[in-house]
Amino acid sequence: MTTTSSNATYPLIPVVLSGGSGTRLWPVSRRDYPKQFLPLMDAEHSLLQQTLQRLEGMAEVSAPIVVCNEVHRFLVAEQLRQLDMSHGGILLEPLGRNTAPAIALAAFQALNAHEDALLLVMPADHVIGEVQTFHQALEQGRIMAAQGRLVTFGITPTSPHTGYGYIRAGTPVDEGFAVDAFIEKPDSHTAQDYLSTGGYYWNSGMFMFRAQTYLSALEQYAPEVLDAVTRAWQGCTRDLDFTRVDHSAFEQSPDISIDYAVMEHTDQAVVLPLASPWSDIGAWDAVFEARAEERDAQGNVSTGDVLLHNTTDSLVMSHSRLVATLGLANIVAIETEDAILLADRSRMQDLKHVVARLENEGRTESRAHCRVHRPWGWYRTMVREPGFQVKEIMVTPGAALSLQMHHHRAEHWVVVQGTAKVTRADRDDPDMASLRSMLVIEDESIYLPLGTVHRLENPGKVPLKLIEVQTGRYLDEDDIVRFEDVYNRVE
Repeated sequence: MTTTSSNATYPLIPVVLSGGSGTRLWPVSRRDYPKQFLPLMDAEHSLLQQTLQRLEGMAEVSAPIVVCNEVHRFLVAEQLRQLDMSHGGILLEPLGRNTAPAIALAAFQALNAHEDALLLVMPADHVIGEVQTFHQALEQGRIMAAQGRLVTFGITPTSPHTGYGYIRAGTPVDEGFAVDAFIEKPDSHTAQDYLSTGGYYWNSGMFMFRAQTYLSALEQYAPEVLDAVTRAWQGCTRDLDFTRVDHSAFEQSPDISIDYAVMEHTDQAVVLPLASPWSDIGAWDAVFEARAEERDAQGNVSTGDVLLHNTTDSLVMSHSRLVATLGLANIVAIETEDAILLADRSRMQDLKHVVARLENEGRTESRAHCRVHRPWGWYRTMVREPGFQVKEIMVTPGAALSLQMHHHRAEHWVVVQGTAKVTRADRDDPDMASLRSMLVIEDESIYLPLGTVHRLENPGKVPLKLIEVQTGRYLDEDDIVRFEDVYNRVE
């Protein structure tokens, strides 16, 4: 492998991996709106946004590259917009193939803009307590990565945790150690031995290396990954702010992590210790531990409209109504508008079985909230019964829904805030020769019969809100035919 003098400088590009499904934090985190997009640690910023903000104050950091699931692309773009942050690319995975292929996509994106670059790979949903300590470790990592090393950051363990993988350190290398071994999650006895012995670190899933170094390592140790991702990248297309890769080529890549694909094989892997509070927020008990500073005198962490009486060592969160507890200890109580979780705090690793049952039974609560976000705003299902459902719809100023029609439902709209621009054709006019627009103001309504081509827009400067009543025998969201769409969703 070619090495480079430590005096060489490369732009540092954050690569944020945002492809997780987040089902371990159900019911707040769901497949369509997973944990990385949620404000779990403070009231203002999501885990993704905090990950990006964590680099503020560091010198010579380029705009981030974000790799995400295709269905989450507008969530990523909106959360970057909220931070007023530009990006170096939002790369869309057509399906999950683990971290090795995802990072390879980011490496190709970086090499599009630079001859070479340092990639700082970070999961979107982790928490780091001491930012300055993190920055110091990154500066050390910059030097080693510029020399051709593949750097991983190992968290100095503070407990015999059995929920994390471990890294066993070998001989010293500058400020770090050669990686002797990556170790799967141990049992409690083994984890205690690691803590007592020393020389073992939690595997943080964070890495730093040059883009060229990583692709060369893939060529040597996982050529089938590099081949598939290369072909996927060669077939990429631009879609608004997003980069789509070739689906069939990417699908051919092995589903493999960077640890298995590269880090366990290379002799260039080094681990840099990071002595900071850290969590992967992998379960509700991890949220409880990460928010330890917020505990009340009885050891409880709570959020929202909560009343706790004779309750100890519990996590209680309310999102839409009062939650009262009495005579409970060591529980997790998570309330959302359409689902409530009550559980023993020590049983959080079993939550996946609950979510699996919901999925097997076809329950929408496993994948979507009552409020569903769209690139134009959001909608919230208020009532759903056989033959009808009622939604609250919010359209952001200047936004527009697609020009569309439905085969199985009619819609009644009542504007309650703002002014709606409604474009519609006559019923049974497939050529749309009768297409025309009108304004519908507050307290006015419009009826759209089944089969009517229509579009809703917000031409104003304030959010548009309306109540929609749908009637028909089939009311699912896949009953939609799009003719035009500013977000390129026409199939």
